[in-house]
Amino acid sequence: MSLFVPKFDESVVVREAEAEVVGRAPTTVRLLADSSATGGALSTQRVTLTAGADGAAPHWHDNSAEMFFLLDGAADILSGDEVLTAGPGDLVVVPPGKPHAFAAVPGTDADLLIVLTPGVERFEYFRHLQRIALGEATRESLLEVQELYDNHFLRSSAWDARRRAAAPGETV
Repeated sequence: MSLFVPKFDESVVVREAEAEVVGRAPTTVRLLADSSATGGALSTQRVTLTAGADGAAPHWHDNSAEMFFLLDGAADILSGDEVLTAGPGDLVVVPPGKPHAFAAVPGTDADLLIVLTPGVERFEYFRHLQRIALGEATRESLLEVQELYDNHFLRSSAWDARRRAAAPGETV
């Protein structure tokens, strides 16, 4: 077992009013602290989803665990082949290499604190997602940056089945 000791000298303080906000309803991301600010210890953001909104499609990280802490509402979280429903105060930590995804439960908003550890520079990834939403980049362009952001996409039949069952008649 190796021990990772982050290298930074000052406490990281991010005031809500100063956090960069990427996106808008149904998916809003507040960029809180990137890996470079925490000496590699973690990357963290707060994701707010309106009723039933998708958060992240199924993916995995080779080098980081991802923590989901539900501040409010309810979220479906894929962990491997299992889809869990998390409520306020629930914590789910997905180990490196394990497929995961998240979305607000249909009819319910979700407010999540998400932490990757060790950290990966992720702020530019979320800005890239915003460029896709604005039509300034293609969805396929994400495939070109999978290695850079340690964000590898895959299909999940468990996730697809849960999302279809939760929202009949809608495409996910």
